[in-house]
Amino acid sequence: MSQADFDIDALAAYLHLTPQQVLRMADRGRLPGRKLGGQWRFSQAEIHHWLEERIGVSGEDELVEVEGVLKKNAPDTHDDWSLVDLMPAESINPQFQARTRSSVISGMVELAGHSGLLWDPNRMEDAVRARENLHPTAMENGVALLHPRRPQTSILADPFVSFGRTFQGIPFGDAKGSLTDCFFLICSVDDAGHLKLLARLSRLITLPNFLPRLRDAQTPGEIHDLIRGAEDDLP
Repeated sequence: MSQADFDIDALAAYLHLTPQQVLRMADRGRLPGRKLGGQWRFSQAEIHHWLEERIGVSGEDELVEVEGVLKKNAPDTHDDWSLVDLMPAESINPQFQARTRSSVISGMVELAGHSGLLWDPNRMEDAVRARENLHPTAMENGVALLHPRRPQTSILADPFVSFGRTFQGIPFGDAKGSLTDCFFLICSVDDAGHLKLLARLSRLITLPNFLPRLRDAQTPGEIHDLIRGAEDDLP
């Protein structure tokens, strides 16, 4: 078995399910896997992508569950980590100047470069565009969670998140045609860290009144205060 693969028992332990539950999900096509010699095998990269897709359509209870799974499997050395700590003020712009999908992507990568943590903006931009072309990250609530398909370990000093808010919503690929005005760019150095950031952001933007307050915030400091307070209120 490849080191990048799970078998039934290993995936069950990773997802904190029983082997029988994993087997049923695999047999019903609810997990990405393949059979080799009659035995199920699951690529770690494909399981991470499956979790990413699950995060995108989950409600609050499911997001809490996903965060719990991720914490158990990739415990952070700083258990009290805050999203605010990963959002440099230099990479936050509540008056983001962009009017098209293309200019959003290039502008958000340029904004990320202000953090000093991104070594190759051109490579990051290509990776983000490729991800958006594969499947847009815009959601019906007017938020997009931009990110490369895979973490860009070699061009980042540390993981961080950038945020930009346009003056008005623009078409960014939401399936229902909703306009998008709030853009987060998630820059991660590993799959587990990426999923943790994605799950945390997904929880925050589903909180009552969070998005209206985010749209009203005028400075990076106000955005930091909003996120810090919201995280403190998370169960």
